[in-house]
Amino acid sequence: MRTAVLVAAAVPVTVAAVLEAGHWKLYADRHRIHVTPIARRSCPDCRGAGGWWVGGANPEMEACGCWANRRELRIRLLPVPAWPDEAPF
Repeated sequence: MRTAVLVAAAVPVTVAAVLEAGHWKLYADRHRIHVTPIARRSCPDCRGAGGWWVGGANPEMEACGCWANRRELRIRLLPVPAWPDEAPF
């Protein structure tokens, strides 16, 4: 029992450390899990700002490659079906 509690406590801490080391942001709710990249503070181009402003008549922000060229991960969680004899609400 004690080992199971320790493992259950260590898993979220380990997942958080791995996501932080890889510069990822995790969002999870009952409908989806969404993992997105974030800008790196050690990036020599943007220094963690995520991009820079390009001047001109219509200034726009250009995204830095430290996060913009990395893929996102979206996992949709399927709803649990109700029992046939229960009302849907």
